[in-house]
Amino acid sequence: MKITEVETIPVHVPIKAEVTMKTSHGAHVVSPYVLVRIHTDEGIFGLGEATLSPTWTGETRPGGLAVIRDLFTPLLLGQDPRNVNALMRELNRVLVGNPFAKAAIDMALWDLAGKAAGVPVHQLLGGKVRDELPIKLVIGAVEPDAAVVLARRFLDWGVKTLKVKVGPGDDVARIRAVREFAGPDIPIGIDANEGWDIPTARRLLAELEPFNLYFCEQPIPRHDAEALAELRRSTNIPIKADESVFTPADAIRMVQHHAADIFSVYPGKHGGITPTLEIAAIAKAAGLAVTMGSNLELGPGTAAMLHVGIACDAFRAEQFPGDYVGPWYHESDLLKTPLDLGLPNAKAPDGPGLGVELDDDLVEKYRDTTLKADSIG
Repeated sequence: MKITEVETIPVHVPIKAEVTMKTSHGAHVVSPYVLVRIHTDEGIFGLGEATLSPTWTGETRPGGLAVIRDLFTPLLLGQDPRNVNALMRELNRVLVGNPFAKAAIDMALWDLAGKAAGVPVHQLLGGKVRDELPIKLVIGAVEPDAAVVLARRFLDWGVKTLKVKVGPGDDVARIRAVREFAGPDIPIGIDANEGWDIPTARRLLAELEPFNLYFCEQPIPRHDAEALAELRRSTNIPIKADESVFTPADAIRMVQHHAADIFSVYPGKHGGITPTLEIAAIAKAAGLAVTMGSNLELGPGTAAMLHVGIACDAFRAEQFPGDYVGPWYHESDLLKTPLDLGLPNAKAPDGPGLGVELDDDLVEKYRDTTLKADSIG
């Protein structure tokens, strides 16, 4: 099997107005992403998704389109897509960083490998270690009354775990309002998205301890492992590292500094499925918990996350439900058949490869015609 064409599709999918996400990185009201289809001489293609975010990794959609066209495609054409590790090594050789653009290629290669073998990606990863994946839904950093409205909506939908964004606004009032509404038995975590400095984080975590939070995610900026470790020692709330862990080297540094109790991982952030599994293995060996994070993916990206979560034993899926949530927030997931996302539990697709298929009508509806798509082969 040989790769004959690499197709990119820029899309512009709005977030549902009633669940618009607000974090320390800003408001997320629309998703300017890129879909990738890798075609082969055997008539099958693989599907991937780049959930590009300038405030997250510095990756823009025009930049993502350019690196896929100019750097990745020349390396991919004529190659056997089933050689995922060798091809991704070449992509990493010609470009530093840019994990979300790389992840789109990686997902498409795994999709092709699964389709060629006639098995789902989770089977290629060693098979299921669980049948379902508990989900938590995320409340943005909105006013307390609005946070309660979202908590009510999400709990009515059937979710049993919540995460609340902090950083902007009155964090204590927001968390107090959600806890009082949800009651004592609903697990609630918080995510600052690097939005606090160290003194603020120390003060607010002390004020928030009475609300029985089961984690605090990325309370301070990503690059200071020593400061995060110091903060972890000063609080009884478990610390989750997200922005601090992009690469396996990041994971090792966090372990060496004893800077976190939990790692948040997902294929987009790490540049693909294989590095995600590498980071999960580091965490497991160090006795840390692993949970699935999110950049609010569409259908293809969420499918890749589900395959990893269902097959990787390092995840403590029941203790720390994952963020398999992107399709709950977008106007469309762009799939012909929606993923089974519960609530409260999600299931991975069992079809070959990623087990999902784009709805061409929806793709055309949300295609960004202001940017040139590429189809090179």
